Amino acid sequence: MEEDGEFRCWDELIPDALGLIFNNLSLQEILTVIPRVCKSWQRAVSGPYCWQDIDIEQWSQQCRPETLDRMLQMLITRSSGSLRKLCVTGLSNGQSFSFIADNAKSLRTLRLPRSEINDSVVEQVAGRLSSVTFLDVSYCRNIGAPALEAIGKHCKLLMGLRRTMHPLEVVGKLSQDDEALAIATTMPKLKQLEVAYLLISTEGVVKILENCPELELLDVRGCWNVKLDENLVKKFSRLKVVGPLVVDYFGMKGWDDCSNYSGSSGYLAWDFVAGDVGIDYDDVISDVDWEDDQSIEDVEMRFYDGFDLENAAFDWPLSP
Repeated sequence: MEEDGEFRCWDELIPDALGLIFNNLSLQEILTVIPRVCKSWQRAVSGPYCWQDIDIEQWSQQCRPETLDRMLQMLITRSSGSLRKLCVTGLSNGQSFSFIADNAKSLRTLRLPRSEINDSVVEQVAGRLSSVTFLDVSYCRNIGAPALEAIGKHCKLLMGLRRTMHPLEVVGKLSQDDEALAIATTMPKLKQLEVAYLLISTEGVVKILENCPELELLDVRGCWNVKLDENLVKKFSRLKVVGPLVVDYFGMKGWDDCSNYSGSSGYLAWDFVAGDVGIDYDDVISDVDWEDDQSIEDVEMRFYDGFDLENAAFDWPLSP
């Protein structure tokens, strides 16, 4: 209530202002509480203003595939082609990925960790993701060099790629240098690249450095075969390198906890990178759209927590 005794007319706010306010609420509140308040709020959450940035990554870890598919279709449809950012984990099929691409004309940030998409699906869909500037395909076990090559060829604006893997997911593989080559030959505008625990060699990383001159951050933690020469790295004035060494943590708690690493400066194995290295990467901003004047201090590096399948909750929402 205002000091003069009059109420604010929250129901008279324009829809885009309401969308900005509602984005601070949880997904459940937006879908189940807000529509019941008044008709104008109901119209706001049914329109595109609340769904230009869709982040259901945490919620999607705990829902059944069919529920996730329905939720994605509903929210993306509500965005009416204005979708700019989508974060979701565990896509179970190529159909949902194709649906995302069909509505991606404004999409710039796409995060799809732990998805079951494969090379052939990505090759078919990549041409519709041309506006994407940041892509996260971490822990996507069924894709490899063909998918990355298709992404690089079609996503000409791509400036950030996250391809972090779990150490156990690469057991049995001899090399993933073909992925490094695909990145090097098709993604020249990269500024941020995270390939932690990928089985790549020094030669693979050198090819990336030689072909991605705008690279500012390279995360190769856990890439044990990578040994970079100090003089080589210094040739790239803006480059910061993280890894390949990490603290001796696995011996105490096991490999399953490897994803709990933050990006703190304590894990920087090379302090000869250009500029100040004393950055606490835990405090930096998430993967926002890249701008020409954006510095590497505005980049988030993340490792994902594992799933708790036994305690996963499927009770909300039953049907979007």
